[in-house]
Parts: sequence; C-alpha cells; structure tokens
Amino acid sequence: MKPWAEQFYNSEAWRSCRDAFLQSKGYLCERCSTPHNPVAAKIAHHKTYLTKQNVNDPYIALSWDNLEALCQDCHNKEHHKSKRKKRYSFDENGNVILPPIRREFREGGTPRAGG
Repeated sequence: MKPWAEQFYNSEAWRSCRDAFLQSKGYLCERCSTPHNPVAAKIAHHKTYLTKQNVNDPYIALSWDNLEALCQDCHNKEHHKSKRKKRYSFDENGNVILPPIRREFREGGTPRAGG
C-alpha cells in the first residue's frame, strides 16, 4: 500500500463502504465468477485508481459507481497488465512479429557471452 493511501484504507468510512459493497455483490468476482463457477471476491477495486490528488474525494474514493468486486487473481491481472511484456505481435497480414532480442551488457557496455 502506498504511504499516502494508508490513512484512507484504514478509515472506518472505507471499511464500511468496502464491506457493504462486497456484500451487495454477494462476495462474487464481477469479472470471472459464473453461476457454474462462483469465485469469491475479497477486494473492492477502484476503477478510477486512487491517487494523492483524489484519495480524499468521496465521489471517487467511496462511490460504489467507482468500485468493482474482484478476486485476488483478477485484481492482480488488473494492476499488472501494463507490466506484462508483450512477447510477440502480428503484422497486417497476420504474420508473427517477434520482439527484438534483449542483450545484456557488462559494465562498460560490452555484450555478455550468450546474451
């Protein structure tokens, strides 16, 4: 948790909001839960991420319109999707385009063997 968000996430207002919201969603993940495969939601995720600038704005921080009930896996995917490395892509003809080979360098800028 970011230091500037600790006070908010430890507040009674947030805890009450989170608990009531998750209960209203039946504690089920809104992304991956299905009637035949229920998945427990333990996280009330802010769709508009909280920042230093908006953490004290109740219309963002405490609004149910800005919350989504998520399981841990879906929450992790949400927050790490921009960090995933794209391993390949496709050109306009559908041909695979591999990423450039990453080379590791020693101090001084010379390539390491095998890299």
